[in-house]
Amino acid sequence: MANPADLRYTRDHEWARLEGDLVRVGITDFAQEALGDVVFVELPPVGTVVDAEGTLGEIESTKSVSELYAPVAGEVVEVNEELTAAPERLNADPYGAGWICVLKPSDSGQLEALLDAAAYEELTADDAS
Repeated sequence: MANPADLRYTRDHEWARLEGDLVRVGITDFAQEALGDVVFVELPPVGTVVDAEGTLGEIESTKSVSELYAPVAGEVVEVNEELTAAPERLNADPYGAGWICVLKPSDSGQLEALLDAAAYEELTADDAS
């Protein structure tokens, strides 16, 4: 699956999409593939304030448990409650129905420090080899 060009990416394999003054967050296709079948997602409570690279929650798969990190600093204003009953959405549609939360960033300029699609593809090509 190609990495959408309209997203920004972290080195920890989260993606961020600017939507007006909010940032939607999820994990990349590369991350969901590395995790294997996702069986549980710990979502952050709405109202949680996080620093950039701060922990947002956990993703548990048949292979491991991984931390979910915030791509930018901000406040959680929405979570994808559907992941509670259907965590496999992360595997099926990581850039769509598998989104995790929405942040109100304290500094949307932090998005510019994240990787663009080309840089992320280079990173993951290195990780895959």
